[in-house]
Amino acid sequence: MPASRPIWKGQLRLSLVSIAVELYTATKSNAKPSFRQIHEPSGKPVHYQKVVDGIGPVDSNEIMKGFEYEKGDYVLLTDEEIDAVRLETRKTLELTQFVGSNEIDPLYYDKPYYMVPADDLADDAFVVIRDALRKSDKVGLGQLALRGKEYLVAVKPAGKGLLLETLHYQDELRNSDPYFSDIPQRKADADLLEVATALISKKTDKFDAKVFKDHYQVALRELIARKLKSKGKKVSTKDETSAKPSGSNVVDLMAALKSSLEGGEKPAPGKAAPRKTVTKPAAKAAPRKKAS
Repeated sequence: MPASRPIWKGQLRLSLVSIAVELYTATKSNAKPSFRQIHEPSGKPVHYQKVVDGIGPVDSNEIMKGFEYEKGDYVLLTDEEIDAVRLETRKTLELTQFVGSNEIDPLYYDKPYYMVPADDLADDAFVVIRDALRKSDKVGLGQLALRGKEYLVAVKPAGKGLLLETLHYQDELRNSDPYFSDIPQRKADADLLEVATALISKKTDKFDAKVFKDHYQVALRELIARKLKSKGKKVSTKDETSAKPSGSNVVDLMAALKSSLEGGEKPAPGKAAPRKTVTKPAAKAAPRKKAS
């Protein structure tokens, strides 16, 4: 059993079958450097106080949760009143529907959690549900009350265990139409599409997260290390100038795609790719009209 404490304990229910399970956060909060605000003259951390206008700092036991039902008007709720709201989903996650493993748009996924059986007695039933989901290639859907909110969740096999992912509700997502409305509806040029598709095929491989690194966090840790080595002195990073495309150069999309497909060398990190000069550019598409 993992050293971390479960964030939720309860029952996973499938029809008349209930299994004692535990949830653990699947992501690490300390994977990236975190910062505190520091008062530079004294070197001491900056603290925050709960302050009321015209009164000043107040004690936490004088604070209640308020819901703004009209501008400036609140209904007050105590922690006891909120805790008294009893939802079955606080202790039981019932799988009420099943969908194909690829039917849920990635836009809906929020945060992952590992689900494990809570004890040896739950092992057999847990394994049956896990393997049934895997064999049917399905994802189980249900609702779970967690940290003051009822989540829509998806449960699917993950190795020897189950992966629970919280999902956004429909009304939590923005409509994409206002963002996509200015994109032309015309289809891509057939020749360009063929070359681009071939390039995608050439670069297709199995997903391996270890291949990708967070370069910003690496650079940030290097900066912190240099700062520590310099005993607190200010350290300036080297000026990084990125090459900006010049409006006077014509980029031949077909030539660029073909060069990539033929294995053109990838520019070294921090260096701009050499720009190709094209003497006979392909016919340009009609200029896009600016929104009035």
